[in-house]
Amino acid sequence: MLEKTFEPQAAEPRLYAQWEESGLFAPRTEGAEGAYSIVIPPPNVTGSLHIGHALNNTLQDILARYHRMKGKAVLWLPGTDHAGIATQMVVERQLAAAGNVGRRDMGREAFIDKVWEWKAESGGTIVRQLRRLGASCDWSRERFTLDEGLNAAVRKVFVQLHKEGLIYRDKRLVNWDPHFQTAISDLEVEQREVDGAYWHFAYPLADGVTYEHPIAFDEEGKATEFETRDFIVVATTRPETMLGDTGVAVHPEDERYEGLVGKFVTLPIVGRRIPIVADDYADPIKGSGAVKITPAHDFNDFGVGKRAGLPSLNILDAFGRITDADTPDVPSEYVGVDRFAARKAIVARAEEEGWLREIEKTKHVVPHGDRSGVVIEPWLTDQWYVDAKVLAQPALKAVEQGDTVFEPKSYEKIYFEWLRNIEPWCISRQLWWGHRIPAWYGPGGEIYVAETEEDARELAMADYDSEVALTQDEDVLDTWFSSALWPFSTMGWPEKTEDLERFYPTSDLVTAADIIFFWVARMMMMGLHFMDEVPFKRVIINGLVRDEKGQKMSKSKGNVIDPLGIIDELGADPLRFTMAILSGTRDIKLSKQRIEGYRNFGTKLWNAARFSQMNEARRVEGFDPATVEQTINRWIRGELTKAERAVSEAIEGGRFDDAAGALYRFVWNVFCDWYLELAKPVFNGADEAAKAETRAMTAWTLDQTLKLLHPVMPFITEELWAELGKEGPAREGLLIGAEWPVLPDGFIDASAEAEIGWLVDLVGEIRGLRAEMNVPPAAKPPLAFVAPDAVTAERIARHRDLILTLGRVSEVGSADAAPTGAVTFVSGGSTVALSLAGIIDLTAERARLEKEIAVFESDIGHVNKKLGNPNFVSRAAPEVVDEQRAKLAEAEAGKAKLQAALARLSEIG
Repeated sequence: MLEKTFEPQAAEPRLYAQWEESGLFAPRTEGAEGAYSIVIPPPNVTGSLHIGHALNNTLQDILARYHRMKGKAVLWLPGTDHAGIATQMVVERQLAAAGNVGRRDMGREAFIDKVWEWKAESGGTIVRQLRRLGASCDWSRERFTLDEGLNAAVRKVFVQLHKEGLIYRDKRLVNWDPHFQTAISDLEVEQREVDGAYWHFAYPLADGVTYEHPIAFDEEGKATEFETRDFIVVATTRPETMLGDTGVAVHPEDERYEGLVGKFVTLPIVGRRIPIVADDYADPIKGSGAVKITPAHDFNDFGVGKRAGLPSLNILDAFGRITDADTPDVPSEYVGVDRFAARKAIVARAEEEGWLREIEKTKHVVPHGDRSGVVIEPWLTDQWYVDAKVLAQPALKAVEQGDTVFEPKSYEKIYFEWLRNIEPWCISRQLWWGHRIPAWYGPGGEIYVAETEEDARELAMADYDSEVALTQDEDVLDTWFSSALWPFSTMGWPEKTEDLERFYPTSDLVTAADIIFFWVARMMMMGLHFMDEVPFKRVIINGLVRDEKGQKMSKSKGNVIDPLGIIDELGADPLRFTMAILSGTRDIKLSKQRIEGYRNFGTKLWNAARFSQMNEARRVEGFDPATVEQTINRWIRGELTKAERAVSEAIEGGRFDDAAGALYRFVWNVFCDWYLELAKPVFNGADEAAKAETRAMTAWTLDQTLKLLHPVMPFITEELWAELGKEGPAREGLLIGAEWPVLPDGFIDASAEAEIGWLVDLVGEIRGLRAEMNVPPAAKPPLAFVAPDAVTAERIARHRDLILTLGRVSEVGSADAAPTGAVTFVSGGSTVALSLAGIIDLTAERARLEKEIAVFESDIGHVNKKLGNPNFVSRAAPEVVDEQRAKLAEAEAGKAKLQAALARLSEIG
């Protein structure tokens, strides 16, 4: 007999160990009905399971378990990412906390050894946590982006792309992190709003040039007064960069400055002569309409500089200090000064010398390193780049012609927009932990790109007659470079492996929208270039997990839900079911209460299984559900078949919320609330044949239900499968390896569906009316059908006992007209009367309803006042406005329901 409750804390580790030991996580080698493959988005090796991982990996596991049960050879390939900057930061912090020397004092090799030590000890944390979630990955194939096989793939790709001219070295602007001393990707940049200022500087015009600047205007905006100026005003949020200015830009159609284009200014402090150029980037209505151009320290300025032929002068070193390496005209007192200290000094000098015209306080967005927390500098430096424009073309075409599809399709627009406007991809990072760039430098600065140093030496011999010293590039590759190869490198490429033959291209990729650019698009580019096939047939995009109010989760807000804490307390299944039923294209509003609600769903299933056991519903050898005769059994067979169709189609379509919703409705509303209730009189009755059939049907339906629910709630279903399998004929194997139910159309019985549907609707109406009219639970009013037709009369006769029991009525009769003191309703086309006179206090009930209606009216008025206020609607957070609209709809629905109940009272008297 089943225990009273399911204990996930005890059961989950035991069940997971059984799955692993069974070997069923690995793809079957014989008798497979096709292949299904999916690669895990590799979590950072430094990571810990967060709620986004819980969502993404639950959805992947649903797909893997479903296709495995469908008989396919399923490969869900796991692994972790070396996460260059994140891992290096973790280890550096640990070294500092332990009082060790810094990495630069240790040297590269010793530091890398320390990182590998850390990885061996702590790097498997998230993998262990994925097991707790129930992830059925093939752990025998687990990969790491820095393992030797992937190293070989990375080197081969780099060398081949370099030979093809698609990887090159160039001096361009990058996001530079002065703390970590490396370029970082856009994904690692966090935009923060800070208090700042626009400093307005007057740059003197060179060569004695003056011009007439408008200072007053008429109603039509035409200048009416002018002043003669020998300067031009520019505004900047970063005064320190002026030391690297190489131009001033004005809009080509700005009449104020048209006579100045081609003229020069003398840059204060350094005395550099720089030109005034025309460029659309300058906004005539913003500030003075003139902007300083510092091509080496601003991405927009870099573009202006390219178009205007302006030089790029770097005035910051790698630590964010002023340098004169490119600009010998920078005064020595600024050299070596931190950028923010230099800012203060320059503003003070501008004020002292009279060319500071205004300080305009403002809030503006400043890029910060998401890990270092320091302000990021656009910095001009030599880096390695991929010609992403060329690689993007096949990736664009593949989605345009449907080789890979996005679910939902709307995300294709984001993919297209990014790829059509793609910039060169900076792939070098000034770190030590990562894939070392396979490039060596000769004595004369020659670059030899090769997979090994031996190969590089052979290349060098073509330039030198004898052996020369070669120095390998110090940089490592962007983490996204190796993860771009993930779908094929993890399967053994560049070797021609059986896995590649069998499982590439993969079937699905499940991921979030925020890495469509950084990962999805790059995998598409690399997969097509090196495998000549897309890396996946479908990309399923899921939303972000937010708190119950729709706000982003953050530690500072204190609204983070820890999935491991949830699993500890409630088990993995409720978390997984919540993730599935709330998933979809929209963001998920999650609360612990919702997860607790779906734990109750698991409890409902468990109790249904116990009830079945107590009523001796055991599996029967050779039982054939096609032969059942009882109406309720033919009905539940059809409902199960419809549920199987709905769940299968939803999972196939990547609509996990629809699949979970269909499971919930069938298990809770159909099987537990109705079928088992309808079966009770049969179990307790004297018809032994009906009893035996219903017991067998209950056991069979439970088995099929466990199969359907297993991909979403694997632990509780596996436990029930084992426990229920102890009764009846011997059961072989685990539920994870069972066949998915495929039920024939003939199982859907229209007549049984119509009859039980009539009964269910009738009882539902009675229960709803009792609740609406506040009928005491113990009261059993009489029920009468008004002039029922012959079909209805037959149904009443067949199901009288069930109507009496489930509807809690004293009698079920018929009448030519509704009795006095009865409330009527329509069900199944018949008018039905429930006699409530003498059962409820009409005066008290009328007063109760009127009081509750007044409360709803007050709420409606209050919310309407809020929503009618334009300031509230425009200024409040969108989730707050949505919450008020939902509150209004709920109040209006509640009021309408009570008004209907009040109207019914008038029928009684």
